[in-house]
Amino acid sequence: MTFRIEPNLRERFPGLQVVVKSLDGVTVESAGVELQSFREEVCREIKQKYTLEDLKNVPIFRAYRDFFWKVGIDPTKIRPAAEALVRRILAGKPIPTINNVVDSYNLASIKTEVALAAFNRDELSGDLWMRAAQTGERFLGIGMSEPMELSGREIVISDSEKLIAVYPYRDAHISRVYESTSNLLMLVCGVPGIQEDILNVAANVALNLVTMFCGGKEGLEK
Repeated sequence: MTFRIEPNLRERFPGLQVVVKSLDGVTVESAGVELQSFREEVCREIKQKYTLEDLKNVPIFRAYRDFFWKVGIDPTKIRPAAEALVRRILAGKPIPTINNVVDSYNLASIKTEVALAAFNRDELSGDLWMRAAQTGERFLGIGMSEPMELSGREIVISDSEKLIAVYPYRDAHISRVYESTSNLLMLVCGVPGIQEDILNVAANVALNLVTMFCGGKEGLEK
C-alpha cells in the first residue's frame, strides 16, 4: 500500500507531507490501569508546560490553524486535534477515552503537538491518495449520524473505493479502529511549516505508546 499526494497540492501547499506507519497484531480493548496512569501523568505535564494564553503562539498549532483557514475550516470553531486536546486538559475537562489504541495515539498527539490518525488497515482498499475534494462528495465521519456534503475546498484522503478522511481533522467511520481491529495504518499529519523531523519524532512517540499499551509490532513500510 502506497501513499501519494496529488501533485497540484504540493504546488499549492509547499511543505505538505505525511509520515505513514503500519502496525501489525495490536489488541484493541478498553484502556488498562497502566494507560490510565500514563494519561494522568501526561495531563500533569501539560498543565506545567502551557497556559491557555500560550497556545495561540505555539508554532505547530499556528501552522495547523493557518492550513485550516486555507482549506475552508474555521479553526476557532474546529480546533486542530492536538490543540483541542491540550485545551481540554488546561480547562480541567477530561480527554475522551475511546479504546487503548485511540487513547495511546491521542496521548502521543498531545505530547508532540502533531495531528495523528489511525485506520483499520483491513478496511482499506488499494493505495491511498491525498487530493482536493470534489464538490458534492459525501463523507461520513466518526460520530456523524449523516454524511456531510463537501464544498470542494477540503483536502481528502481516499483509497481506491472511498474517502477515509477529511485532512487533517476528521476520519471516516468505515475505517475506524474498533475491537476487532488488529492491523493499523497510522498517518502523522504534516502541514506547511512543520518540518519532517518533527513528524518523525511524533511517529516514533506514537509507535512506542501504541505498542507499549496495545501490543503488536511495526509493519514493513511500503
